[in-house]
Amino acid sequence: MASFGIKELVDVLRESAGEDEDINLEGDILDIDFESLGYDSLALFNTIRWVERDLGIALSDEAISVTGTPRALLDEINRAAAQAA
Repeated sequence: MASFGIKELVDVLRESAGEDEDINLEGDILDIDFESLGYDSLALFNTIRWVERDLGIALSDEAISVTGTPRALLDEINRAAAQAA
């Protein structure tokens, strides 16, 4: 599998959050925590479940609980994808 990047993650984040206009995913968001981006735990949960289902990977509970930024989530996604390959 090719690396899952920020563009793919932003697409999933937007889909998972619905049509909320308060969420800004423009610019360099890699190191901004999800809460500051406007994502609550439900939106993040939906994002993670989408990634697991569509990429056929499993993220550990520990990885999910410590994931606070898009960069950290991308690292976890790509690590799990590499292990699954």
